[in-house]
Amino acid sequence: MQTEIRNLEPKAIWNYFSDINAIPRASKKEAKITAFMQQFGNSLGLATAVDDAGNVIIKKPASAGMENKQTVVLQSHLDMVHQKNADTDFDFNIQGINMYVDGDWVKAKGTTLGADNGIGVATIMSILAAKDIPHPPIEALFTVDEETGMTGAKELKGGLLKGHILLNLDTEDDDELTIGCAGGIDVTIDGEYKTKTPVQGSAGFMISLTGLTGGHSGVEIQLGRANANKLMNRVLYNLQKKLNIEIHSIRGGSLRNAIPRESKSVIATKDAKLVKDEIEKWNEILKAEYRVTDASLKLNAKETSTPATVFETGFQQNFLAAVYACPNGIYRMTPGIEGLVQTSNNIAKIEAAEGKFTVQCLTRSSVDSEKTDLATAIQNSFNACQAKVSFSGEYPGWEPKPDDPVIKMMSDLYQKMFKSAARVDAIHAGLECGIIGGNYPGMQMISFGPNIYGAHSPDERVQISSVQKFWKYLLEILKQIPGKH
Repeated sequence: MQTEIRNLEPKAIWNYFSDINAIPRASKKEAKITAFMQQFGNSLGLATAVDDAGNVIIKKPASAGMENKQTVVLQSHLDMVHQKNADTDFDFNIQGINMYVDGDWVKAKGTTLGADNGIGVATIMSILAAKDIPHPPIEALFTVDEETGMTGAKELKGGLLKGHILLNLDTEDDDELTIGCAGGIDVTIDGEYKTKTPVQGSAGFMISLTGLTGGHSGVEIQLGRANANKLMNRVLYNLQKKLNIEIHSIRGGSLRNAIPRESKSVIATKDAKLVKDEIEKWNEILKAEYRVTDASLKLNAKETSTPATVFETGFQQNFLAAVYACPNGIYRMTPGIEGLVQTSNNIAKIEAAEGKFTVQCLTRSSVDSEKTDLATAIQNSFNACQAKVSFSGEYPGWEPKPDDPVIKMMSDLYQKMFKSAARVDAIHAGLECGIIGGNYPGMQMISFGPNIYGAHSPDERVQISSVQKFWKYLLEILKQIPGKH
């Protein structure tokens, strides 16, 4: 299958994409991919540097006749989201991504694909290695840790780049030119609780919620997909109201920027038969509610050994109530801009077991005051649990500047090439442009890319024909970059 992908057009992009997808590159674990990129730049004889954060910067002089054009920064991030299906046997730490072609799409077998943002990285590599592509002076910026904190962009120092135009290759619809994005903040709820032994004679059950669609917690938060953490909590809350159940553990979700697809809970109960009946009932309820967005949803209960400890009764009630009350999904839409989410929260991960609990959220907003308001609402949801609530990883939004000349040039060029208007707008996901712009004020920035669907989930896929369209468009953009003032 890898050979089939390497033979796709344009071959340079698909070959470099295959190369980097053979390298594990989780956020905060980019040492191998950083070393690979540094070796790549050096092998081309180009000025190559790695800054203190681990970002790689490769500079390429203009092609013949383009020396007087403005320098362009081409930017993508090196890390990828590592997500896999529960039944997929795969170790991201040592294995490369198993890719295959399905019609007009490249997909991965049971894992995320890494097209976000590997296709952008491979595209820039193709420009750097090419000898026959007209282009202005290029500064290629490959950042690290975009997916879990944007620390690469945050720690990028001013003065390293000379370019006044930045093309970010991290948008996931090929008819969209992104000129703004939301900011975000990580909200973490931690605490401890007392445990007790379950009621004598109780049976143990593992309750599993699987098969949800998941996805990107910014780009796809408005699609109404199920959040495994919220649904598992809903089931447990209602079981508690009706039956005698005692919770041993709850574990759901993994990454802040991914809508959680799976959750598992272990309980003890003296109402074994009734628990089975209730789970069957809730399975039908949830499948009916989410039949459009999460058609493969499955809730089941399987008998297991009785746990040695369970939540203390008061904590169990308070914790389930807190998660129930915690905001999730869309908080507010953007007034005056149809379809654009302004503020949202993703309850991304819940882990409660053995006397300790943590809840991790990613709160996004294009309005800083509203982002703070939502984070405060989350904080207050957990007051009864005596939890410690901390805010970290905050990053700013990217304010749209629709009058920048590069935006008009690229919009006009899109219309000319594809006989239709590009969508010029902002998105609810986080992009590094707002952060980079803080250290490089006045830099014109725009983001675009090929069609990538299902990012941050094992359904991630990239469209082959769209990559070809994106490549053709980028090559024309580089020809149209204006001269130096």
